[in-house]
Amino acid sequence: MPRLAFDRVACLRGGRLLFEGMSFALAAGDAALLTGPNGVGKSSLMRIAAGLLRPGAGTVTREGGMAFAGEQAALDAALPLGRALGFWAGLDRVNADDVLRGLDAMGIANLAQVPVRMLSTGQRKRAAIARVIAGSAPIWLLDEPGNGLDLAALDRLGAAMETHRAGGGIVLAASHQPLGLDDAREIAL
Repeated sequence: MPRLAFDRVACLRGGRLLFEGMSFALAAGDAALLTGPNGVGKSSLMRIAAGLLRPGAGTVTREGGMAFAGEQAALDAALPLGRALGFWAGLDRVNADDVLRGLDAMGIANLAQVPVRMLSTGQRKRAAIARVIAGSAPIWLLDEPGNGLDLAALDRLGAAMETHRAGGGIVLAASHQPLGLDDAREIAL
């Protein structure tokens, strides 16, 4: 069973304390939404959850694989979208069918042959989310997943998160806008 827990976690960035005493736990089917003004530490908290930053204090417990979608799509701009996602599929040990499932879920399977550099901001964001879906990790860490998405794409994102949680997955998302996680625990920074 997946689990993500923070116990009295603090975050220091550039010698500045962003937050301290952060404690929460998420289990299978749970979701939490990080909220707060710009610069308060939402992205830093997400990076701590992903293991990309060390906490200044406290401990983070991770049980189960994680997929992190940050503000950058992390896709090779020179490659067609399908091949760029194929790189991640190799790292995540998933096959082409899983990649296609992610592309279908986000409504961009028709863009598989389009070079990443030709995609709009919203299409790149949808591709990053498709990578998370394809990876099948039980813990999704989504930093501003709705940025650049139109209403139809936001609906697709909401449906993907709902399906993931119904299957026992966890979603931790940082956002300034509604994501369709109405029953999510709010963590205000």
